[in-house]
Amino acid sequence: MTGMDREQLAHFLRTRREALAPEDVGMPRGPRRRTSGLRREEVATLAQMSVDYYSRLEQGRGPQPSEPMLAAISRALRLSLDERDHLFRLAGHGTPSRVVRFDHISPGLMRVLDRLQDTPAQVMNVLGETLVQTPAAVALLGDQVARTGLERNATYRFFAVPGQRDIYPAEDQESLARTFASDLRESVTRVPDEPRVTAVVEALLDASEEFAAIWERHEVGRHHDEKRLVHPEVGVIDVHCQHLHDPSQLQNLLVFTAVPGSPSAEKLAFLDVAGRQLLG
Repeated sequence: MTGMDREQLAHFLRTRREALAPEDVGMPRGPRRRTSGLRREEVATLAQMSVDYYSRLEQGRGPQPSEPMLAAISRALRLSLDERDHLFRLAGHGTPSRVVRFDHISPGLMRVLDRLQDTPAQVMNVLGETLVQTPAAVALLGDQVARTGLERNATYRFFAVPGQRDIYPAEDQESLARTFASDLRESVTRVPDEPRVTAVVEALLDASEEFAAIWERHEVGRHHDEKRLVHPEVGVIDVHCQHLHDPSQLQNLLVFTAVPGSPSAEKLAFLDVAGRQLLG
């Protein structure tokens, strides 16, 4: 397909939206709800785009959406790979690779995330980029999805973006630096021909003597499931990071928890409320 089929794109978006219930995406139904499916504004919120832009697409009068915009809509509507490919073709784009699509999250993984809206959780791809976060994760770690360019990569942020490593206690940062470098080394191994990974490595080797020295060690397999995080409002939080791996898409769902009844658990509960208020 060489052009955008506005009529069929609009029809497909409407049918997929109407097939979803609020519970399917982790939203409360509410006692006075009359719409069986999702509302347009709810899809727009999930896709992090304006209601007007999404509405125009459903009405068949919107501009051609970019591939990142289509990926966001695919996640919001919980599309399968076949449905995602169909969406891309209707919008006049080529079908994304089926081997690994770094920005597409499987509906199954999204359903798990939907049940964790009161918990800090996020999905990261093999490139070290955060694709989606719960409100509690945004309150705990900051908005990582909004990052662009090299700053999308977690290792790059740690070494090259001022203030980013301050989320960790100073005494933990040396060990964590080695862990971040190890994570990036494994990314290079898993997707050796991906230019976004090699660009991060080259940029860090040029910008950070610390990274270059650690990279020379060629360490792999370093993991920190137990971490201490420093939050500007509540102080130090002890968290456990649990991973759920999706091998088909080379993505991880990270869930941050604390020992029930502990001061850290109380701090996470506070941040959950703050995160929901922040996102309205």
